[in-house]
Amino acid sequence: QVQLVESGGGLVQAGGSLRLSCAASRSLFSINTMGWYRQAPGKQRELVAAITSGGTTNYADSMKGRFTISRDISKNTVYLQMNSLKPEDTAVYYCNAHDWVAVTWYDYWGQGTQVTVSS
Repeated sequence: QVQLVESGGGLVQAGGSLRLSCAASRSLFSINTMGWYRQAPGKQRELVAAITSGGTTNYADSMKGRFTISRDISKNTVYLQMNSLKPEDTAVYYCNAHDWVAVTWYDYWGQGTQVTVSS
């Protein structure tokens, strides 16, 4: 079981920046993968970025160069730094923990935080 608490969303103008935070209830070393997803109205949820327990990162192509995922092990917290924001980045952003018990995979989700980018 993993509980996730998100913060940092808000309203920004195009070209601005935001940093999202996701605090997990246990050590990030004990969770296989932490990630950020987003979902805009009428669209499917999509992966933004992910980081494994070993520190390997992955990004959606459209996010590379603008978004950065990082972590603070001492705080059990994952961050998403978003720069050069565009109106098309407007969505609800969700923190995700992807983990396994025995041979069964589980997904845990934060409550979501709204990011709105004005033109």
